[in-house]
Amino acid sequence: MATRTIIAGFTTERIGADGADINVALGGTGSPVLLLHGYPQTHAMWHRVAPLLAERFRVVAADLRGYGDSAKPPGDARHETYSKRAMAGDMVAVMDALGFDRFAVVGHDRGARVAHRMAMDHPGRVERLAVLDIVPTHHLFATADRAFADAYWHWFFLSQRPPLPEALIGGAPRAFLHALLERWAAAPGALAPEAVAEYERCWDAATIHASCEDYRAAASIDLEHDDADLGTRVACPTLVVWGELGRMGRLYDVMATWRARAADVRGVSLPCGHFVAEEEPAACARELLAFLTSG
Repeated sequence: MATRTIIAGFTTERIGADGADINVALGGTGSPVLLLHGYPQTHAMWHRVAPLLAERFRVVAADLRGYGDSAKPPGDARHETYSKRAMAGDMVAVMDALGFDRFAVVGHDRGARVAHRMAMDHPGRVERLAVLDIVPTHHLFATADRAFADAYWHWFFLSQRPPLPEALIGGAPRAFLHALLERWAAAPGALAPEAVAEYERCWDAATIHASCEDYRAAASIDLEHDDADLGTRVACPTLVVWGELGRMGRLYDVMATWRARAADVRGVSLPCGHFVAEEEPAACARELLAFLTSG
């Protein structure tokens, strides 16, 4: 399968993992940093940040299973195929194949939830963790109220039993995609046209199903995994970045929530909406570089 990337100076490779071939874009030299994207995007969301990180690091920007040019296996009854544990396992296998025993991981949105699970399941592999514009999934469901339901309505829509959300989204897929991108950015036109074109290219029926399975897993098996280790905190240094104009920072005390789940947390908000790496790329890269090179 042909793959592509819009990240300047990067090349692509397709790497076999357990149950899903994963598409990655590679660039730079130095210590490894894994970048994981959010919904409804692909690794292209890092196109403004990855080249800046690649000046100091070997950057691996991956498409999560079910997204972009990675494999899109069908879901299963327990939603294990799209559990964050399975998706994190993909990325550990990718880094193994690339020869990296230990690495930093930076995740946005769904990718940050995968990165959080990776740090819990594979603490010996993740040296540093950066999460962009999330608080832990378990906390969101445990404290759900009207404000959460209004801001994050799609969590409850996408997690409905198949094929309802798939069928409804499939009736106007491009309109649905653009509605999400426009709703979550702080200002119109915040996302680059070439990135949006990539999201459109990859927004097919298989991706729509896989992304629904991602959210079904979040509302079921991911919570089982979270319940099992609520008493364990992320051990590695953790950076939290969020958009001060977005919903996450308005609804939650982001830092207090993460201090309950990680042992060594630092954080900063940036003047943007949800798409931190695309709306404030220079500031995002600056904060990531400072964190990744700190003692």
